[in-house]
Amino acid sequence: MSSPSTFENVSLLRPGEERRLPWYHLVVTGLAGLLVAIALLAIFDVLTVPSAILLGFVLHLLFGYTYSRIREGRRWAMDRLMTLVVIGAFAIAMFPLFSLLWAVVGKGLVRVIAAAPTPFAFWTADMSGVIGGADAGGVFHATVGTLLITLWASIISIPVGLFTAIFLVEYAHHGWRRRLGQGVTFLVDVMTGIPSIVAGLFGLAVFIAFMPDQSVRMGIMGAVALSLLMIPTVVRSSEEMLRLVPMDLREAAYALGVPKWLTIVKVVLRTAIAGLSTGITLAIARVIGETAPLLLTVGMVTSVNWNMFDGRMATLPTFINQQYRAGSANCMSDTVTNPVNQEVYACSITTNIDRAWAAALTLIVIVMILNIIARLISHYFSPKLSR
Repeated sequence: MSSPSTFENVSLLRPGEERRLPWYHLVVTGLAGLLVAIALLAIFDVLTVPSAILLGFVLHLLFGYTYSRIREGRRWAMDRLMTLVVIGAFAIAMFPLFSLLWAVVGKGLVRVIAAAPTPFAFWTADMSGVIGGADAGGVFHATVGTLLITLWASIISIPVGLFTAIFLVEYAHHGWRRRLGQGVTFLVDVMTGIPSIVAGLFGLAVFIAFMPDQSVRMGIMGAVALSLLMIPTVVRSSEEMLRLVPMDLREAAYALGVPKWLTIVKVVLRTAIAGLSTGITLAIARVIGETAPLLLTVGMVTSVNWNMFDGRMATLPTFINQQYRAGSANCMSDTVTNPVNQEVYACSITTNIDRAWAAALTLIVIVMILNIIARLISHYFSPKLSR
């Protein structure tokens, strides 16, 4: 049995431990900072929501640190101050994202749901015969073009980028291979900074050089242009993921007599599959919203084109650009007649802007679906120990 002095020594430590303030004290100091900020800004007649939040956060840091310094001491007060700074930095980073999502969903979802003639018809209709301020049309043709061009760009870029990363990590160690690897790394870094308009000009020039018709535009031209932007991202992300694979796994496979190529396929790639899928998804998201290369290489049409090697194609970025540039429509009457199918639609002044926001929402939905697919791939194909 412990002596009474032992319990007395333990009890003497408890008051020092209880000096730590509960979490809701941060909430109280935060509310106090916000209220004081609102009062000060109102006195000087400069009260706005952003200014109140910014000044309130600064006062929160001041109040929180001062109150914690009095109650907890200097060490815990500095800890709370750094915690608040990190939380504030996170909030600042998330604010543009949530603002973007709020604006796109708020302005685009109404058009998607309330599309004429049936809900969600915006995703199944094209722009054939839609003229003026007709409150109709959709992005089916642009969605098909975006998916096809991105698919072909991925077919071109993913093998090239992945094999290049394998060479840099697994083979470029000695002699001429090392010098070649250094040159490839330099070129990849240069390609990473290429403006998208330059990639579009390159894709256009490559095909025009071998074709008699200088005005030709095809989906495959856009895929080649986007692949120039996608390959560096795939190479750099894949290279970093492959370098994270422990060398012990490779050496264990070599000790069992497994050839190098089979070790790469069965051990290295299998271990890094989660990171590789994430990197490839980021590369696809990097190019799926590019506008300048597609304006130069694929143009714009109002109907669906499934052939990548014949004719112009519509894409979501070019569709958004076209609709937003069109601006407000001119409604001379309450209705507009479709010259193709003779259907009568209501005329809306804001229909072009509404279609642009709805197309932007569609593009975000596609990127989200691609991210979900990448997560599923990494979950089901990565080694069990990495889950």
